Amino acid sequence: MLTRLSVILFVLAAILLLMACVRADRVCSWRESLNPSAPGIPDAAFVVARITFVGLAVGCVVMGVRGLGVEDGSKWSDDELASAVEQATYELDGFLYRTDESGEPVVFLYAYDTLIETEVAENGGGDAPQDGVDASPLAGNTDADAYFTVTANGADSAFCTHVERVRSKEDDYTPPGIAGRPGSYTELGYRLTVTTREGTC
Repeated sequence: MLTRLSVILFVLAAILLLMACVRADRVCSWRESLNPSAPGIPDAAFVVARITFVGLAVGCVVMGVRGLGVEDGSKWSDDELASAVEQATYELDGFLYRTDESGEPVVFLYAYDTLIETEVAENGGGDAPQDGVDASPLAGNTDADAYFTVTANGADSAFCTHVERVRSKEDDYTPPGIAGRPGSYTELGYRLTVTTREGTC
């Protein structure tokens, strides 16, 4: 939408510049042919008109360029997504993941798809947007072994991220109980093994 608007602004700027370049004697000739009895136009009016047309053209160009910048900043490029996915994979590999004794994550944000989407968005860098990332789960995923196709708004490429959850008893955590007594339950520790390849899962 913004790209289309920017193109319209550039076309309008070109028309305004063409109007500013029309010679005064030609304008007077056209005017006389339409209305011979009309009074003459002073040269100062042509100068003001040219300045106005050029100013409006410059304004259209500036707004068009800004529109293109906003449009570019709202979409991911293939290079931005590739770099962000690579960095997110590096940061999530070995990630400490805890569940309660029923196997549910102790923090809502520990859901795999949310983890991946958040890390990719945070590692976009440059003018990449901070949203628009989607980690689509593969049918048949389990808590221990899951695949996600990672895409982003504006990018044509896709990546397959594989998450394995490995039990790590040394990372178990038992919150202290009331009045210094031993806790009544233990959060189970896991470490994530994360790899990514190009293409959909």
